Amino acid sequence: MKRKNYKYERRNEDVKRALSVLIRDEIKDPRVSPMTDVTGVDVTPDLQYCKVYVSALGGEEALARTIEGLKAASGFLRRELAQTVNLRHTPELQFIPDHSIEYGARMDALIRKVQEEDAKHHSEDEASLEDMDVSEASDAANDSGTETQE
Repeated sequence: MKRKNYKYERRNEDVKRALSVLIRDEIKDPRVSPMTDVTGVDVTPDLQYCKVYVSALGGEEALARTIEGLKAASGFLRRELAQTVNLRHTPELQFIPDHSIEYGARMDALIRKVQEEDAKHHSEDEASLEDMDVSEASDAANDSGTETQE
């Protein structure tokens, strides 16, 4: 397997940037969510195919509709891509749903929830320790008072 070099990565970034602008500014299909993001692009070395990883906010239904709309507009996107990015061949676009943003948001929510619960338990533990310190101090005062009486 051939190792990817800087040239391939630069080409992928150029295609990603161009597709992001095209999807945001030029696509008028109502199926395509306005909150669509191109999260990654992988152009094959022979420039025949391009996997476009797409994420859309709004759940699974919005992502499915967005992919459907992008597939319908793939000819337009391919033609516009040929005009904006200088490639020998314009690759065939394959749109693949990417769930990484939703996964990251869900993980962030879970981490935040655990942190809040931890802070709540930590404050309860401190409050119980303070109560114990107060009762131990009063016990110590009572003990010292009984020692002086003897």
